[in-house]
Amino acid sequence: MKKIGIVMGSDSDLPVLEKAMTTLDKFGVPYEVHVYSAHRTPVEAKEFAQQARANGFGAIIAAAGKAAHLAGAIAANTTLPVIGIPVKSSTLDGLDALLSTVQMPGGIPVATVAIDGAENAALLAIQVLGASDAELAAKLDATRAEAAAKVLEKNKAVEAKYNH
Repeated sequence: MKKIGIVMGSDSDLPVLEKAMTTLDKFGVPYEVHVYSAHRTPVEAKEFAQQARANGFGAIIAAAGKAAHLAGAIAANTTLPVIGIPVKSSTLDGLDALLSTVQMPGGIPVATVAIDGAENAALLAIQVLGASDAELAAKLDATRAEAAAKVLEKNKAVEAKYNH
């Protein structure tokens, strides 16, 4: 199985990314975690992205706050799918990071999830791998079915209480 690269611009982003790691662990997907800054360590970020395919990665999750150029810098140096997580900071509640991550120029796509949306970033990365891994796809199907069953169970309780 391919692994997922998780890259953050600062270790202060770690609490957000732990949700991605928990989700990947739940599905048994291997990953590596790194701290590379698009601005402070651009050479290392570029080398990581350029070598990612050869190093066994199938997708990369990149999280950063404020200027949030990390996902774009990674995407500029690999053709692997890159999933950006804009991280909420004290400035502008993460809107700056969201816009910096989602507004990529044509030809360099970055899939972008919600501000602090690490769980969905991990699930999207798992879906990317699941496109060519039947076992992983089955786990995704089962997880979706479990979520649907929980909602329908809650629906029955609400209907029983309020529908006369």
